[in-house]
Amino acid sequence: MSFFSKIFSRDNPNAKMQSLYNAIVSEGRQLGWYEEGQVPDSLDGRFDMIAAIFSLVLIRLEKDEERGQDLAWLTEIFIKDMDGQLRQIGIGDMIVGKHVGRMMGALGGRVGAYRSALEQGADLREAIVRNIFRGNKPDDAALDFLAKRLTAYHDALRDYPTDAIVAGQLPTSRTVA
Repeated sequence: MSFFSKIFSRDNPNAKMQSLYNAIVSEGRQLGWYEEGQVPDSLDGRFDMIAAIFSLVLIRLEKDEERGQDLAWLTEIFIKDMDGQLRQIGIGDMIVGKHVGRMMGALGGRVGAYRSALEQGADLREAIVRNIFRGNKPDDAALDFLAKRLTAYHDALRDYPTDAIVAGQLPTSRTVA
């Protein structure tokens, strides 16, 4: 490829991460999270569940230091999708950037909370109540379900090869518990 072809190429370098992003969103939309886990089936609830799965994938990929660019591309896809989702529900150009900024801040907080809980012994149930239920504790059965499934998902990701994850081959919550 020539120098000018590289500069003016319409190829999107982060496209290689689209399959992984699609797999994350697909997992975050699995009915079990909403039925058994009682995650609210709302815009906020879906964001919270997708952000939880996204966080677990980021935590796993961070362990492979060679994947820094892939993490950046995956995050760009997330930002673009959130921007598009906000516009689709009618958020205007003037404030969509602020909303996306808050979502990115929320995602960063979730990554930290889930990392602390799953890898450093902090209370996962507390992180779930704060980040998925926004402080409104669900019943114990739902909280137990989510804690068990998120822990199992985190553990399953640890055993998956990085190349498989990047290719969008993720464990499913139905098979890890």
